[in-house]
Amino acid sequence: MPFPREQLESACGEKLCKSETIKLRNKHIGQACQLFYRSDPLKIVRGQGQYMFDEQGTCYLDCINNVAHVGHCHPKVVRAGCLQMATISTNNRFLHDELVQCAKTLTGKMPGPLSVCFFVNSGSEANDLALRLARNYTKRQDMITLDHAYHGHLTSVMEISPYKFNQPGGDPKPNYVHVAPCPDVYGGKYRDSDYPNADMAEIYTKPIRDICDQLKAQGKGLAGFIAESLQSCGGQIIPPEGYFKAAYDIVRNAGGVCIADEVQVGFGRVGTHYWAFETQGVVPDIVCVAKPMGNGHPVGAVVTTPEIAEAFYNTGVAYFNTYGGNPVSCAIANAVMRVIDEEGLQENARVVGDYLLQQCREFKYEFDIIGDVRGVGLFVGLELVKNRETREPDTTAAHWIVNRMKQVHQILVSSDGPNANVIKLKPPMCFSQKNADEFLLAFRECLTFLEKQRDGDHLPASNAVNSNSTTANGESMASKAQIFERQERLIKSV
Repeated sequence: MPFPREQLESACGEKLCKSETIKLRNKHIGQACQLFYRSDPLKIVRGQGQYMFDEQGTCYLDCINNVAHVGHCHPKVVRAGCLQMATISTNNRFLHDELVQCAKTLTGKMPGPLSVCFFVNSGSEANDLALRLARNYTKRQDMITLDHAYHGHLTSVMEISPYKFNQPGGDPKPNYVHVAPCPDVYGGKYRDSDYPNADMAEIYTKPIRDICDQLKAQGKGLAGFIAESLQSCGGQIIPPEGYFKAAYDIVRNAGGVCIADEVQVGFGRVGTHYWAFETQGVVPDIVCVAKPMGNGHPVGAVVTTPEIAEAFYNTGVAYFNTYGGNPVSCAIANAVMRVIDEEGLQENARVVGDYLLQQCREFKYEFDIIGDVRGVGLFVGLELVKNRETREPDTTAAHWIVNRMKQVHQILVSSDGPNANVIKLKPPMCFSQKNADEFLLAFRECLTFLEKQRDGDHLPASNAVNSNSTTANGESMASKAQIFERQERLIKSV
């Protein structure tokens, strides 16, 4: 490790008591900056692999942190960043090997036409730059986005993020932004149950064609179409087969360019491919990457074709980003990509993801609340419903399960989707089959307890259990199973 043990222990020690931390946060941090588990927030002081630790040393299995892509504090990534920071960190107006090596490696993992990089600090910046590239190349402004999409927090990308602008108090959608339905065949605008044996890709791309036709009738053209390759905040959506091929053909025929937002799902998460768009057999014109690229360090990139990059250059306006592509960021990104390859993390995502999905689908035969199980690789969603026939979302149960998984089982999951009824799993890529079994055992306990305790929409107010029944760090799966049995007896006695 780059640091002596005593220095690490000092760094992860608690500087303030939790109550003082909360007091200072309430005073000095904007209230719009929300916490996970707001009624009982976690104070995380250390991470390692797929685990995070609070100030009391409690270990939590992290099933939601797609930012720590190769695992929290991976030693090779930490070492690369520390060494480069101790050598030089400056902007990319100076030549540096880490920058060009990062660009070479990144473009080497893209389909052929995507060979030019622009480095940025975040997914928001990447998507903002992608919009500039598309609008400059086409000399048009109108964009098509998908309902429930989230592309970042800058003004420009908030405009194409219905996940944000549709909320109460959100800014109104500009007239140059057009929203097509999210291709959610289970709970979306067009459900497969309502269109038996239909081509759902054709049904969901018709609105895109209609938007293009309307723009043409108005004497306008289309700048582009932006979509997450797999929609995450929208509820872990897997588009129907052929969806992006049809959508890209429509957009390109209308003169627009196609932007793939891989900020949440890139770098091997889907298991079968390095990029999620590859699962649909398409090649975008622009690809945006960020979160997993730096394993928690702020770094991102836009990758595009030489033609689009040259058109941007021909404007005569130089692109400069002080920290985008700095040597430290690129050294870290290079280390992340090496670790993915050296440790076979893409294959791990495929194998563990297949196992996790198969086991989660078994829950449908036992628990009526499980409406749909979907995913690819280590990108999984479990949709909870009150009624399988109507597919009515069960938001209350999803929220309750998220809290119980944390409080009783020390497993961190989240819920999302337009009705916040989809349990999301996007763990670090080192997530193992043992971790999957731990999640499955805990999730089954939650579902079993929920099934026994539910009375209409009324759920127990607390997930608290006797402190003697909490799981100690490092326990075997057999020990944990026994503890869950003790918890169930304790719960029944309440």
